[in-house]
Amino acid sequence: MIAGLASLIFIGGVDRIGRFAELVVPAMAVVYILGSIVLLIKFRANLGEAFSTIFTSAFTPSAAAGGFAGAMVKQAIQMGVQRGLFSNEAGMGSTPHAHAVANVKHPAEQGLIALVGVFLDTIVICSATALAIVVTKSYQVEGLAGVRITQYAFIEGFGPLGGSFLAVCLAFFAFTTIVGWYYFGESNVRYLFGSKGFTVYRILVVAGIVFGAMQEVGVVWALSGFFNNLMVIPNVIALFALSPLVVKIYKDYNRQVQEGGELTYDYDAK
Repeated sequence: MIAGLASLIFIGGVDRIGRFAELVVPAMAVVYILGSIVLLIKFRANLGEAFSTIFTSAFTPSAAAGGFAGAMVKQAIQMGVQRGLFSNEAGMGSTPHAHAVANVKHPAEQGLIALVGVFLDTIVICSATALAIVVTKSYQVEGLAGVRITQYAFIEGFGPLGGSFLAVCLAFFAFTTIVGWYYFGESNVRYLFGSKGFTVYRILVVAGIVFGAMQEVGVVWALSGFFNNLMVIPNVIALFALSPLVVKIYKDYNRQVQEGGELTYDYDAK
């Protein structure tokens, strides 16, 4: 079903993708944040203990000594970086495809918007999720893993409807991620092969959706981590190479803001 719905949006092209994303993503993000805030208010008596648990678990000597020869610390860093990439994609070179089509007077404006996106994804939404898990102590329930821990937290806060609420939010988040990443790939296919490669690309994407739905969660995470790493390596090199240009553009933006005139930028300048 997911593959079929995605196909309908893919066929509609970038306009349909943009309309779908701009309607669904902000709405679901706001709904999820509000739900998390309500849950935290309900368990506000546990917030102090939650923050204490998070920081003491991260920085106490027992936490560091718990890993044999640093193995657990290494794994924690590895998983943290991977989940961070999944959260906001900063440094992967994917979201610039979306930001590049924005109509702004100065590129620094869109760059600042991109920074806000990273903040909302990781600092706001992920922190709300982590606190929801800790204040409800769902992470201590045996037999739970992955999204089931978060689902248990929302069930603790809202009853059976909490689990359904989270399932709907995650379904929309996941589906919009599929659609967004399809567009990123389509942009690259258009650049490399023109419109001739669209049909083959769409078939491969739909086949990938079906394949992923049939695999164990561990396999999907492993494949995602591997291919994300392949994206990060060349993109980080490009970031270092382009850093002087970024600094130049940002200085030009600050100068224009301080002068108080209308923002302008010559996009055709070489």
